[in-house]
Amino acid sequence: MSEKTPKILILGGDAAEALEILYPYFSLREEGWIVHVAAPKKEKIHTVVHDFEPGWQTYTEKPGYLWEPDLLLEEVNPEEYDGLVIPGGRLPEYIRLYDKVLEIVRHFFEENKPVAAICHAPLVLLAAVPDQLKGRKMTSYIAVKPDVVNAGAKWVDEAVVVDGNLVTSRAWPDNSEWMREFKKLVRSRITG
Repeated sequence: MSEKTPKILILGGDAAEALEILYPYFSLREEGWIVHVAAPKKEKIHTVVHDFEPGWQTYTEKPGYLWEPDLLLEEVNPEEYDGLVIPGGRLPEYIRLYDKVLEIVRHFFEENKPVAAICHAPLVLLAAVPDQLKGRKMTSYIAVKPDVVNAGAKWVDEAVVVDGNLVTSRAWPDNSEWMREFKKLVRSRITG
């Protein structure tokens, strides 16, 4: 009997941090897995690059790569997917306003499927499943720490944190650790 090929959903849209959407996409595809990016509109996504520059007290934002989504958020059937990836950037600020995004995230938590959230992505989790975060150990970009703590989670400054079905990371420099732990969770679920 052959092992099932995992199918992963990445939430996408404008202002997704380029390295937090493209790195998972290629890393997961490199495993031979099926990976779909779903966005609010079926037009090219404008990714962004956040970095630090001398003289600035916070990060700057520059245009990144354009990326074609595979499907609309409204077309997503979350039951078809084995794992969910939520990139950071400014993307989480507005996709959390879509009922379909909240429905998708709730499905993954109700079914205890692996969820990978990085940088500002916990803002989506806070909108969709705030009760699921209480008492959990998590990380995020430092600016999201107050939101995570106010939700009743324990925020830690680590490259990657795994708590149950949730894998969180601080930002794109942690991509390798983030995806390594997410893949472990997905494989564990698939092989059961």
